Amino acid sequence: MERKQTRYSEAFKLHIVHELETGDLRSVQEARRRYGIPGSDTVQSWLHRYGRNDLINKVVRVEMPNEIDQLKALKAEVSKLKAALADAYIANMLDGKFLEIACERLGMSPEEFKKKHGAKQ
Repeated sequence: MERKQTRYSEAFKLHIVHELETGDLRSVQEARRRYGIPGSDTVQSWLHRYGRNDLINKVVRVEMPNEIDQLKALKAEVSKLKAALADAYIANMLDGKFLEIACERLGMSPEEFKKKHGAKQ
């Protein structure tokens, strides 16, 4: 059985590359399906030869709409948690300074006050 070899014109190759670059075709696989191109590397080699270099080996992340919403919600939650942590840090620092001022007025160190009143250090 002879293997059939298909030759494509330069115009056809350029047309496919143009459709990929403009987004009329979403992927190399879609181009192969639409135009019946059997070779797995054929269209990819056309992109290398005739296409813009920014489209070659480009990583594209495809997300479902609910994933995008989930990502936005997670980012918002992280922002809220960062703000809450900053508020807690400031409150803790203020409590420490208030304790220092109170102990100074009582004439004792914060460590003495904590020992006397059973507070954890």
